[in-house]
Amino acid sequence: MKNLIFSCGLLLLSIISFAQKVHYFTTGLGIGPVHQYGREAIYKDKLAYLLYNDSLITPKEGGSLSTGLSELKWKPVQSDTSHRFRGDSFSNGYVYLTYDSKKEQSAILNVTGNDMVFVNGTPRGGDVYRYGWMNLALKLKKGRNEFYVRVARFGRFGGITAKLTFPEKPVFLNTADITMPNAVVGLKNDSLWVGVVVVNTSSAPLNGLSVKTDVGGRSIVTPLPVISAFSTRKVGVLVNAGSSVPPNKFPVKLNLFQNNKDLDSKLIEMETSEAGKQYSRTFISDIDGSVQYYAVSPYIGNAGVQPALFFSVHGAEVQAISQARAYKPKDWGVLVAPTNRRPRGFNWEDWGRLDALEVLEIAKRTFNPDPSKIYLTGHSMGGHGTWFLGATYPDKWAAIAPSAGYPTLSTYGSHDGMIPDSAGSPVEAMLLRASNASNVLALTQNYKGLGVYIAHGDADKTVSVEYARQMKKILAGFHSDFSYYEHIGGEHWYGDISVDWPPIFNFFSWHSIAKDTATSHIDFTTANPGVSGKYKWATINQQISPLNYSRIIVDSNKQKNTISGTTENIATFSLNLASFKTGTELTISFDSLSPVKYKVTRDNETVVVRKTDRLILSGTLPENEKGIDRNGTFKDPFRNKMVFVYATGGTEQENIWAFEKARYDSETWYYRGNGAVDLIADKDFNPSAFKDRGVIIYGNSSNNLAWKKLLSNCPVQVSREKIIVGTREFKGDNLSAYFTWPRQDSKFVSIAVISGTGKSGMQAANANQYFAGGSGFPDLMIFSSDMLNHGFKSVKMTGFFGNDWSVEKGQFEYGNF
Repeated sequence: MKNLIFSCGLLLLSIISFAQKVHYFTTGLGIGPVHQYGREAIYKDKLAYLLYNDSLITPKEGGSLSTGLSELKWKPVQSDTSHRFRGDSFSNGYVYLTYDSKKEQSAILNVTGNDMVFVNGTPRGGDVYRYGWMNLALKLKKGRNEFYVRVARFGRFGGITAKLTFPEKPVFLNTADITMPNAVVGLKNDSLWVGVVVVNTSSAPLNGLSVKTDVGGRSIVTPLPVISAFSTRKVGVLVNAGSSVPPNKFPVKLNLFQNNKDLDSKLIEMETSEAGKQYSRTFISDIDGSVQYYAVSPYIGNAGVQPALFFSVHGAEVQAISQARAYKPKDWGVLVAPTNRRPRGFNWEDWGRLDALEVLEIAKRTFNPDPSKIYLTGHSMGGHGTWFLGATYPDKWAAIAPSAGYPTLSTYGSHDGMIPDSAGSPVEAMLLRASNASNVLALTQNYKGLGVYIAHGDADKTVSVEYARQMKKILAGFHSDFSYYEHIGGEHWYGDISVDWPPIFNFFSWHSIAKDTATSHIDFTTANPGVSGKYKWATINQQISPLNYSRIIVDSNKQKNTISGTTENIATFSLNLASFKTGTELTISFDSLSPVKYKVTRDNETVVVRKTDRLILSGTLPENEKGIDRNGTFKDPFRNKMVFVYATGGTEQENIWAFEKARYDSETWYYRGNGAVDLIADKDFNPSAFKDRGVIIYGNSSNNLAWKKLLSNCPVQVSREKIIVGTREFKGDNLSAYFTWPRQDSKFVSIAVISGTGKSGMQAANANQYFAGGSGFPDLMIFSSDMLNHGFKSVKMTGFFGNDWSVEKGQFEYGNF
C-alpha cells in the first residue's frame, strides 16, 4: 500500500512564497543519551532537570554533562546537503542550536524529527514523525537565541532538520497540513468541512477572524475561534462544492479576514470522486471540535438491501483513504476506514479508539448497515487495532480479521517505545496499572463470541509472524471459531490482498451478531469500565480494585426465570432485563451471596446490582459516583470538546508557565491528533459557557482563578509550597501534580489538573507523554522535580480515588516524603 503522509486531496494550484528569508541551521552540538521518555508517566531527563534549576552550563565542544551514571561530552554536529543532522551523538539526547538575531522579531521555527524543543527555555511542540507540519510561531530576542532540540533514538537514520523563516505577514494561512474531503457525485456537497492551519506570529491573540471560501462563485464565510499569541491552530472552514461532476479537480479559494480586513489568501484543490469510487468525507469531532475525516470504499449492490459494514483500521504511516483504496468495492457491504486522527496517531488506543468509535457511529447513521453484519479488520498497526478493538468491544462485531498485527504495545512499540511489562516498585506498578486496558492478552476470553480470522505473511520482517502464531496458540486453547492463514513468502505488505483477501470476506459472510435478547451466556472482562464496561445485557459499572481486571460470567434462563453468575473484582454491575416480560418474577444470584427476588416492572428495564455482604438491587447508579461514563484516569478529561484553562492570577513567572504549558500541550495535541483546542484564560472561564465540556486546568489554587469554580470541593488542593490530599500534606516548591476530578455541574465530564507548587514543580510537569497511545496515568500522581533524575523513586503518591471519588476509599501507593 502506498504510504502517504500528507492530508488527502492536498494539491496547491499556486506556490505563494510568504517568507522573505529562510535560515537553515547547519552546525550545532549534540549530546546523548540523557533522557528517557516512553509510554508511562515516569520520565527522566537530566538536561531538562538542569535547565529547570538554572544550573545548565551553556554547551561548548568538549563540555561535559553528568547523568549520574556517566560523563557525557557535547560533540559538534553538522547538517548534510539536505539540511539534516544525523548521527549517534544525540540519540536519546539533544541537539543545541543557536541563532544570533540583530533585533527582536517574529519568526517561524520548523524542526522535523524531534520530540520537542526548548526555545530560550520555553517548551514547544515536536515533529516526531518528520511530517514537516510543526510550524512554531515565536518571538526571537535580540542577541543569542538558544534551541535545545530533544531527539529520540535512531538519530543516525532519521535525524532532524531545523530552519527559521521570517514571514512577510504576521498572520497567514498554511495549507501544508490540510484535512480535505472529496466532493462525491450523487452526494450532498454544499457544506463540506475543510481543516486548515492559521498561523499567528503576533504578540496578541486574534479575535474576529473568519475565512471565506469560494468555489465558482459559491461562497461561505466561517467564523474562527481565537488564535492565541505566537501560536498556530487548525480550524474548520465550510466549502460549498455544489453539484460537483468530473473533471476530477477544481479550485477552492480561501480568504482570511479579521473584522472584514483581508489578511491572507490561498488556493487549494478539491477532488471530485465519481460514483462507485473510493472517497473521503469530513466531520466535526465531538472529542475536540476539530475537523477529521474517514474514507469509504462504497457498496455497489442493490439499493434496497441493507449492506454489511466492513470497518478497516490502517497501519502506521498509512492514510485512511489509502486504506480504503486497497479494497475493491463490494456488492454486499460498504467499507469504512477511520483515521486514528493521524497516520500514526495513537496506535488505535486512547483517542484513536475514540476516533474509531466516533466514525463507527457515523457509518451506522450514514449507510444504515444490517446491524448483524458489522465486521472489523486491519493491517499492521491496524492489525493491533483489530486485536485491541475486538477484545475491548466484542459485542460490536460479528467477526474480526487482524492482518500482520501484533497484540500488545508491551511487546511491540513504535516511536514512543513499549509499555513496560514489569515494575521496579509498588509505586511504578500502580502507575502501570492504568495501562491495563491496553493488554489484549488479558482480554482474550472476550473473543469467544466472535469469529476470528488471522492472516500474516510468513516472511514479514516488520511485524514477525510469531505474533500471529502466538495468538493462534492462545485461541486454540478455548476458541471454536477461528481461521488461520500464513501467506507463503509474504512480507509485511504483499499487495492489496494483504487486506482485501477473499477468504476473509467469505469468512465474514457466515458470521452475524446475535441480538442481545438472544444471548443467554456472557463472559466478559475489562480493565476499565470507563473504556469498555458493557457487553450485551451486562454492564460492569464499578470495580473493587480500580484498573485491575474485572470479569463477569453470567447466564440467563428464560424457562426458569433466573439470572446467575460469578464476578471478579466487581463492586457494582447492571443487568438489562429486556429478555423478560413485564411482571416476571426473577431470581438473581451471584457468587456465594444469597439469591434475591426481583419483579420486572417495565419493558427494557435495567437493574443495578451492588455487592456488599449481600446483593442490593436498585434502579440507578448515583451520578456522583464512578461509572461507565466517568471512571477516572488522568487522560479521560481530554475529550468532550475539552478546553485548556491557564492561570493569570499568579506571579508573572507562574502566569507565563501556565500559558506556555497550555500552548505546548495544544501544539502536541494538534500534531499527534490532528486536533484543535480552545486556550482560555482563567479570568475568561465561565462554567456555564462551557457546559459539559472537559476542562484542563494549568496552575494551582493560588494562581488559577477557575480553581474555586471547579475544584473547591476536591480532596486534592495544590497551592504554593504545599499539596494536601485528604489528611496528607506534602511540602516544598518542587512538587508536581497530575490528577482528575469530576465536574460537579456535569453528569459525565471531568477535569484534569496539571499543577505544581513552585517554579521547578510546575516545570517538571511539562512532559506530556500522556499523549502517547497506551501510556498509563492513574487518577492521581504527585512527584517532585527529582523524578527527572531518579524516576519512580521521586513519586510521592499515586493511585485511584474510590468509587465515591474519595481518597479514603481509594487505592494509593506512597513513595518517599
